[in-house]
Amino acid sequence: MTRVWKWNRPVTVREVLEDLQQERSIAYTTVMTVLDNLHQKGWVRREAEGRAYRYEAVSTRAAYSAALMNEAWTQSDNPAAALVAFFGMMSPEQREALRDAVRMVQGPDETPAPQNPTAENPATENPAVENPAAEKPAVENAAVENPVGENPAAAGGETGR
Repeated sequence: MTRVWKWNRPVTVREVLEDLQQERSIAYTTVMTVLDNLHQKGWVRREAEGRAYRYEAVSTRAAYSAALMNEAWTQSDNPAAALVAFFGMMSPEQREALRDAVRMVQGPDETPAPQNPTAENPATENPAVENPAAEKPAVENAAVENPVGENPAAAGGETGR
C-alpha cells in the first residue's frame, strides 16, 4: 500500500515492481499476488488496461491512519486515559499539529478549549498535555469526518498489517 499511496494515481504491477527492486530483489508474481490480495480485501480498486491492471487506493493513507487510531481509541476501556497517554507520547511538534487539526475541525466560530487543566477539569497529570478531555470531541469528530468509510477493510476491523 505504501507504494500505491506514494504515487497517488493508478499504478501497474510493473511500476511497483521496478520501484521495489531499487531496494531489494522481488519477483513480479509476488507483487502481483499482493496487489490482487489488496484488491480482494477492498483496499485497492483495479481497472483493466490491455492485459494488465492498474491499481488505485480506495482510501488515503491519512484515512487509514485515522481508522487505526479510532479503532485503538474506541477499544480502550478508558478512552480519556488512552488519549492522555497518547498525547504524553507526542513531541511538541506533534502536539502543535494536533492543535492545528483541532482548530480546523472546530472552525472559526467555535471557542477553543482551555489551554491548561483547572480544578474543574483535572484531565491530566502531565502539564505537557493540554487538556485532552476538552479535545476529545474534536479528535473523535476528526476521525469521523475522514473518509474512512471508503476503506471496507478498516470498517471491518482489519488493520491490513
